[in-house]
Amino acid sequence: MVKKSDSEKIRELADLLNETGLSEIEIESGDTRIRVARGGVSVSATPVVQAAAPASPVTKDDTSADLSANPGALKSPMVGTAYIAPEPGAQPFCKVGDQVSEGQTLFIVEAMKTMNPITAHKSGKIDQILVANAQAVEFGEVLAIIS
Repeated sequence: MVKKSDSEKIRELADLLNETGLSEIEIESGDTRIRVARGGVSVSATPVVQAAAPASPVTKDDTSADLSANPGALKSPMVGTAYIAPEPGAQPFCKVGDQVSEGQTLFIVEAMKTMNPITAHKSGKIDQILVANAQAVEFGEVLAIIS
């Protein structure tokens, strides 16, 4: 059952979709998530479940000026949600210190409900993993550094 305050939020989000031309929008507040999408009504208010901590440590070198210039930088080819394991509770695809081969799947980026494997662009050792499980990522964002 949708509460009146949720109903008002849904209307505001629907108006925002019309104004911006977006096809889908989602907000999260406390333990409630509301998603409004075009092309049929897809509105839901569901409890939010917090994801467990990432299975591998996320390390960021804040002293580095620009990791994207690093030749070992593995960048996200799209906007979406990055996952470090093939499914919840599974072992991660890779950990810091692992040797990987070119073409090996290291992450999955979910975009528009499609799971896209992100593969190593070269063979080497994982020096850094710069994203946490279920983290939103931008196009070109560095996911990992391979030496």
